[in-house]
Amino acid sequence: MAASPSAVAAPASDVAANGPERTVKFHDGVVVPALGQGSARLGQGRHPEAVEDEALREGISLGMTLIDTAEIYGNGDAEKLIGHVIAGQREHVILVSKVWPTHVTGDGIQRACEGSLARLETDYLDLYLLHWPNGITDLSGVVAAFEDLRSKGKIRAWGVSNFNVSDMERLISVPHGDGCATNQVPYSLGDRAIEHDLLPWCARHAIPVMAYSPLGGANSTLLRDPVLARIGAAHGCSPAAVALAWTIRSGKVIAIPESGNVTHVRENAVALSLVLTSEELQTLDAAHPPPSR
Repeated sequence: MAASPSAVAAPASDVAANGPERTVKFHDGVVVPALGQGSARLGQGRHPEAVEDEALREGISLGMTLIDTAEIYGNGDAEKLIGHVIAGQREHVILVSKVWPTHVTGDGIQRACEGSLARLETDYLDLYLLHWPNGITDLSGVVAAFEDLRSKGKIRAWGVSNFNVSDMERLISVPHGDGCATNQVPYSLGDRAIEHDLLPWCARHAIPVMAYSPLGGANSTLLRDPVLARIGAAHGCSPAAVALAWTIRSGKVIAIPESGNVTHVRENAVALSLVLTSEELQTLDAAHPPPSR
């Protein structure tokens, strides 16, 4: 990801875990906020559009300037909503979108990217991801298409989503595959499976993880956990802020919680500067240990 005013959110330096206003550095030196905003269910009538618009704008103003979306979210409606929100402030946003795996053959990635750019009303993406590895045998072709988009200035970096370790090994074995900027996967206090293999693998290869569903997902009971509530009360914040601060504690993970509600966005944003003590981290670890292998 080429360093640029739209992408750089902080000086390009290593970030200490549990530091205030936490950031994550990509392997090319670009630094982004450790907390962004997701959009999988936005633009689809769950909340009035004006309410979701306000929530996204509030997140940007509070430092959650990385916004993740995908062509598949609401069949492009999430991208259209985000395009409206970022109009006039594109240079302040780190924009991430994703291409669906059935769109990668031939010139499909280029056409999908052009469609996303049109809906987002921008001429470039900061980061473009392959949404799933499902059924894709020619990763070299995918990487070549991403690199072509990058050379044309349509994207500034590329990455993947929902890749496991064997998928990542396949990826880095193809020409320019080591240019992968991130792997977006589910990760939360309630879903720690990637800690066994994928998270350390990505750390060894200097590939930050982008955590979706960092609050547990739509049907999760994580935010009703009394341990999170107790720690949140001690800090004067919500359980969600505690859960997010835990997710981004290492400085190697970017969390992208989704919310179409301004109040929730404000609660989430506290995690950017929330410092959990070592004792609190140990308490959370005991209450939510990673599953056995």
